[in-house]
Amino acid sequence: MEVLMSNWSNVVQSLPEKYIFPPEKRPGKDVFPVVNDVPVIDLERAKGHGRGDIIHQILDACQEFGFFQVINHGVPVSLMDDTMNVLKEFFGSSAEYKSSFYSTDINSKCRIYSSTMSYDNEEVHYWRDNFTHHCHPLEDQLLELWPDKPIRYREVVGAYSVEVRKLLLRILDLISEGLGLKLGYFDGELSKIQLLSVNHHIPCPNPSLTLGMPEHCDPNLISMLHQCSVPGLQVFHQGQWMNLDPMPNAFVVIPGLQLKVISNEKFTSPIHRVMTHPKEGRTTMGTFLIPSHDTLILPPNHAPLFRGFTYQEFFTTFTKNSCDADFALEYFKNKP
Repeated sequence: MEVLMSNWSNVVQSLPEKYIFPPEKRPGKDVFPVVNDVPVIDLERAKGHGRGDIIHQILDACQEFGFFQVINHGVPVSLMDDTMNVLKEFFGSSAEYKSSFYSTDINSKCRIYSSTMSYDNEEVHYWRDNFTHHCHPLEDQLLELWPDKPIRYREVVGAYSVEVRKLLLRILDLISEGLGLKLGYFDGELSKIQLLSVNHHIPCPNPSLTLGMPEHCDPNLISMLHQCSVPGLQVFHQGQWMNLDPMPNAFVVIPGLQLKVISNEKFTSPIHRVMTHPKEGRTTMGTFLIPSHDTLILPPNHAPLFRGFTYQEFFTTFTKNSCDADFALEYFKNKP
C-alpha cells in the first residue's frame, strides 16, 4: 500500500486493518461535547488601555484551560487563506514530487511522512500525512529546502511564517509581563527554532476506529494552530474529551510543557488529539516555537519546582518514555 495517504483516492471504502486501533484506544461512536467557554482573546485591546486586562485573560486561560483562541491578531486573513490553499495544493501534487521530500529522519529540516516517525515499525497507523519544515531564520539555504511547487509556495509560506512568529512573540511578551519577567524574556534561544507542521487527513470511512493524531501534550515552548473549517481537534477538559471547534480567522494557542516549567506549574499544557471526518478532508497548520537544544530551562523563581535541564535532555526523556508528559515533568522535578 502507498505510504502517503494523500496519494490514495479520496474515496476510501473501508478502513485498512493497520489503521484500526485496539478497542481500548478507539474514540468510539460517542457524541462529544463542545468547549463552549473557550477563552477568546482580542489582541487588538492589548495595544491600549486594555493591555492589563488582556494579560490577565491570557494568564487565566493558561492556568484554567491550557489553551485559548486569539482574534484581531494582526495576521492578514488573505495570507492565512493563501497559505492554506498553497499547502492543500502541495498535498494534491504528484506522488513522485511529494516522495522527494519523504523522510523518517526527525532531524530533517524539510520532510513529509505518514502516521508517525516509525511507520514501518508501528503496530497501528494514524490517519494522516504530515509535512514539516523549519521556518526561522528565513535564509536562502533554508528556503531552498522548501517545495518550489506550487510556484508561490516559498513566497506565501515565507510571509506567513514571519507573521505568525511575530504574533507568537507578542503573545509571549504578554505572558512574560504577566509572570513578572523582563520584556523579551522568551526571545532568542528559548524560541530559536520555528517549525511549520501541517497535518493532512483525507475522509475516513469509519472515524470511530481510528485517530488523526494521538493524544499528547506538546513538549515545546508554545504552539499555535490554524484550523480549517472541518472540526476534529479535541482537548481533554473537565475530565472528558471535548471538541474545540474552529473559529473563523482565529488561531488556537496552546502553552507547551516548557511554559509549564518556566511558569513553575502555574500553567497547564492540555492533552489533545485529532479525530477524523467521514465525508471531508481536513488540513491544519501548526506553528511551534522550540528552544535550541542546549538551552537551559529553569523557572526564574526563588523556589523552583524543577531543576535546570536542557531542552535536548527533556525531549530525549519525553520521547524515550512514550511521550509521557507526566513522567518527563516528574523526572526533572526537585525532590524534597
